[in-house]
Amino acid sequence: MSLLRFLGLRDRADTASASDRDRDRDRGETETVRRIARQLDRLPPNEAKFLASFAYVLARIAHADLEIDDDEVTEMERILKDVAHLSDGEAALVVQIAKSQATALGGTENYVVTREFRSVATSQQRAELLECIYAVAAADGSITGDESNEIMQIAVELGFTRPEVNALRSQYKDKLSEFQHSKSKSQ
Repeated sequence: MSLLRFLGLRDRADTASASDRDRDRDRGETETVRRIARQLDRLPPNEAKFLASFAYVLARIAHADLEIDDDEVTEMERILKDVAHLSDGEAALVVQIAKSQATALGGTENYVVTREFRSVATSQQRAELLECIYAVAAADGSITGDESNEIMQIAVELGFTRPEVNALRSQYKDKLSEFQHSKSKSQ
């Protein structure tokens, strides 16, 4: 057994044919979501799918600036424990897999996974995810321009309007790098 398979990062689905993967993608499922969801086998399948896509979108925003730091990991784990009532170990595992997937497949999976989340989530759950995205981006003390742009992209994919996003964004004004730089220059 390979190390990747032992860690749950590689399995039979990795050997699926391209047409099987395309068919699954057409149904709105991605290997990323299925891989994370399998780690949550104690949950009902729909709940695991919801949580897997939720975790991936958190990792997506953490990786928007091309690095995922310890503060962002800690915040993602906290959110998953609060939202999904996962144990410390389960939250750490889900975050690790989501980070791995976002880092390796980000450009190809981002839109598909976010669209999948939108299809299984209520408007309240989508709003909660948007708030969590801001919390993860701000976890290291600053929301970079890249993170801010990615938040807007995710928000659009989740079905939010620019005014809705800006209302939430205003709550994080002190964490936005463009305001932090102008504040430090004026002092």
